[in-house]
Amino acid sequence: MLQNSHASPSLEAHSAAPKTLAEGAYLQLRRDIIEGVLPPGSKLRVEHLKDNYAVGAGTLREALALLVADSLVVAQGQRGFRVAPISLHDIEDITRTRIILETEALRQSISQGDGDWSDRVQQTFTQLSFAERGLADESALRFNEWEACNRAFHASLISACPSPWIHHFLGILYQQSERYRRLVLFEHTIPRDIHAEHVELFEATIARDANRATQLLAIHINLTFQIVGCLPAERFRQGEAG
Repeated sequence: MLQNSHASPSLEAHSAAPKTLAEGAYLQLRRDIIEGVLPPGSKLRVEHLKDNYAVGAGTLREALALLVADSLVVAQGQRGFRVAPISLHDIEDITRTRIILETEALRQSISQGDGDWSDRVQQTFTQLSFAERGLADESALRFNEWEACNRAFHASLISACPSPWIHHFLGILYQQSERYRRLVLFEHTIPRDIHAEHVELFEATIARDANRATQLLAIHINLTFQIVGCLPAERFRQGEAG
């Protein structure tokens, strides 16, 4: 059984120093997969990666096994490992499932959240608003700052939900959707004011208007999927060969 902790580890920023070499390699590989340095579908050759990440083959395989558990890497039996592919069908499934779970978690948080919960939501929203001012730079550094604040804000919204299983599965889904957010944050195919979306979501949540807050959250999550759907097909085939 999961421990009765309301914060999902996958929704928390990996800010603490790694405790082992394997954890350090895992965090570096995870970052490079999510940021597209290691493209979707690309083969992960242990003999090459162990030099790039300055760890032994055994340590690297341990890190890759953790990424398999995260569904960011696919094990291919005796053929080694590949970065998990991305697809429109995949993000559609992620989006649909995340909306079901996250809106329920938000509804429960609004119902059960106390003053400390409200303070967390206020604090993370303030930090997110500050980070969103820098998104106009369209730089990787600015995106990383925003992503950490966005993760913290979404985690705070649902932090009063008492179900450890909901938090566990949402952590996995959020982590998976991060790769797609990086593809489309600076796409302009569909007009979007992401700060305005967050403002409305924050105000409805703090007002404890569960119906409006959950409706806004569903629209907010689904809009990313709609923008991904406008991408050319070749964006999903990157790295598959080799």
